[in-house]
Amino acid sequence: MMAVALGATDYIDRQIIVSTFPHLKKEWGLSDTALGALVSTVSITMAVCALPIAWLADRWGRVRSIAAMGGVWSLAALWSAVSGNYAQLFAARSLLGVGEAGYGPAGAALLSAYFPQRLRATALSVFQAAAPLGSVLGVVFGGVMIGRFGWRMTLGAFGVPGLLLALLFLKVRDYRVPATPDTGTPASAGRSPAAEARPALGTTLRELYQARTAMWCYLGGALNLVVLSTLYTWLPTYLNRAYGLSSAASGAKAALVILAGVVGAVVLGHLADRLGGTSPRRKLVVPAVMAAATWTLLTAAFGALQPGSAQFALVVAAGFPLAAALGTAPAVVVDVVHPQVRATAVGMVVVVQNLLGLAVGPVLTGLISDTFGLRTALAVMPLFCAMAAVAFWRGSRTYENDLAAVRRYQRFDDALQQGARGIPDGQSPQADV
Repeated sequence: MMAVALGATDYIDRQIIVSTFPHLKKEWGLSDTALGALVSTVSITMAVCALPIAWLADRWGRVRSIAAMGGVWSLAALWSAVSGNYAQLFAARSLLGVGEAGYGPAGAALLSAYFPQRLRATALSVFQAAAPLGSVLGVVFGGVMIGRFGWRMTLGAFGVPGLLLALLFLKVRDYRVPATPDTGTPASAGRSPAAEARPALGTTLRELYQARTAMWCYLGGALNLVVLSTLYTWLPTYLNRAYGLSSAASGAKAALVILAGVVGAVVLGHLADRLGGTSPRRKLVVPAVMAAATWTLLTAAFGALQPGSAQFALVVAAGFPLAAALGTAPAVVVDVVHPQVRATAVGMVVVVQNLLGLAVGPVLTGLISDTFGLRTALAVMPLFCAMAAVAFWRGSRTYENDLAAVRRYQRFDDALQQGARGIPDGQSPQADV
């Protein structure tokens, strides 16, 4: 719960800015493209920094990395509040992404050590649900606060709570992994536990790229997040323009869509675990089907219906399947790599999903909106979910083989450790990867 709470402050700081769009547009004369860039720059800096920070997290420790990253993004939120112009605000938002870059990989790796493979999609879906949960709180609090306190106080309101949670996270216990993935060297072979948990960079890269399932999950997750970031960023503005709602009312209605995503991430992540228990490939069939459903619902809502209750009902319905892959995609990636490179593997998820997903959606939607209008942009962007469905489906066809391969590898690794330590067969602490 501590990880979810800290992650929620992250996404509050990240998402709360969308409620300030009408005010920033009026005060600084910004285009929709410039406004979208304030969201996209967070994703770009995350993509640039995620892999090296995640690799350091595998070496330095997950808990300390999480605490440090929480402190960085909270300070960035406070800087946003005192920005004097667009360039300063853009820089502060970029720093926010640096802080977020190490949090997701380290947090996912930490939780993956506490939960076996059969429960990881559920556990990581709860962890990833902090994103839509924080987004809900961000748009709701943003809509309410901006009318009372102005956009500066709104942007900096959650910086101090984030700093406090980051410090408290240092009390969480980290995990240790006993052997390196390339050699399986046992602890008794003259190496310290700290050294054993530090795979070489070349070994790490081999682990990341040898599983085809991971490649499809990287791509499918990124394509799905193009649509998620589009909807979460621009829906409050669309409701303000097309429905004539105030910032507070727009935030409240948009929060219903994001809240549907919170429920969808947890429920559908658990469903993926349940179905994957009887047939592993079904673990990826679930996000494939849900991505196709999202594409259908959003295309119908913005492409065929005028603003009104029917259109908004379809958008809310689409919010539920939209978040289905948030926890399942990184959980599957974790399943098919060695435990020692999990943080780095999830770091690669963050790189691809942010660079090709979250960074693309807001600014591409802004570009289309500046030319053709916001409704047209929202009708076109769901096509990325159709492509995500194909990627997840392809990944489901290779998942079982990749999962079996990593289990065989781990059994070999455990046999080396048992032989070196005198552990009887069948009593390995790493039996369930």
